[in-house]
Amino acid sequence: MKFSPLFWPVKLKKNLIYVLDESLLPFKLKYIKVDNYNKSISLIKNLKTRAIGQVLLVFYTFLLQIKKAKNKSHKELIDLLSKIANSFNNARPTLSFKYLTDLILGWACSGEDLERNILNFLEKLKNARIKQAQKVAELLNDNDSILTHCNISGLLPLVYQFSKAQNKKISFFVTETRPYQQGWRLTIWELKKVGCPLTAITDNTVAFVMQEGKVNKVIVGADNLAKNGDIANKIGTYQIAILAKYFNIPFYVVCPPPSGARTGKDIKIEIRSDKEMLEYKGRNLTTEGTRGFYPAFDITPSHLITKHIYFDL
Repeated sequence: MKFSPLFWPVKLKKNLIYVLDESLLPFKLKYIKVDNYNKSISLIKNLKTRAIGQVLLVFYTFLLQIKKAKNKSHKELIDLLSKIANSFNNARPTLSFKYLTDLILGWACSGEDLERNILNFLEKLKNARIKQAQKVAELLNDNDSILTHCNISGLLPLVYQFSKAQNKKISFFVTETRPYQQGWRLTIWELKKVGCPLTAITDNTVAFVMQEGKVNKVIVGADNLAKNGDIANKIGTYQIAILAKYFNIPFYVVCPPPSGARTGKDIKIEIRSDKEMLEYKGRNLTTEGTRGFYPAFDITPSHLITKHIYFDL
C-alpha cells in the first residue's frame, strides 16, 4: 500500500513535533515544527492541520509534554496535563477533543504508563484507519463512480488501492469544497498520487451529476459522530445527503468514535470569520464592506445515511 502524507500528517521526533501544513498543499509539502502546546492549539485554530491531523497533534503534544516533565511530581504533572486538556477542548467547538483528552487524563490519573498507553493507542488508531478503508472498498462494485466532499485524510487513496487489488475499477467526482477547497487541493492531490481516475466539479454541480447518472455512490467523512448516528461534517455535506436521498444514491460516512453528543442538535456548529470566505490573500472577492456567514460544518441526520463505517479500536 502507498500511503498519502495526509494519512498520518503529524510525527514526533525527539523533542519536536512535525506537522504537515495542509494549507500549502498541493503546491508545497512543508512541515511545521512545534515545541509547545500553545503552538499546537494555534495550528488547530488556524486550520494548518485538520481531521486526523488534529487528533494526532493532541496525542503527540501530550507525549511531548510528558517528555519535558520528567522531574515534575505526579500532582504537578496532572495539573499541567489538565490545563493542556482544557485548552484543546476549547480550541474548536464542533470537533470533539474531549474524548481524547479524557482518555489521556484517565491513564495519567490511574498511574499507568502514560507514554506507553498513548503509543499503543496510536498504533491501534493507525490499524483502525486501514481497516476502515478496507470496509469501504468492500462496499464498492466494479465501475462505481463515487462522489466525495472535502477530504478524508488519506483514506480514499487506500480505498482505491484495495479496490484495485480486488480487480474493481472505481473513480471519483471531487467537489471543490468551498471556501478552503479541501476537495480540489487535498483529495485530488492524494488520489492523483496513486493514479486514481477522477473528475473535479464545483460544489453547485452535485445535483446535475446525480441527475445525469454520473455518480452512483457518495462517500464522506465526519468530524463528529453523535450517539444516534447524526454527523457533523464540512459545510455542504447535508445538502449532498438530501440530494443522494432524492436520487436514491447510497450515502456512506466514514466515522470517528462517537462523541458525548446525544444527537446532532447537541453538536455546536463552529462559525468562522467571514473573511475566510470573502477574502483571498488579503483581496476582497466581493464588494468591500459586505458581511458574510460561514458555518464551517453542518449536521447530517442519521436517516439520510445509508451506512456508517465505524472505527474498530
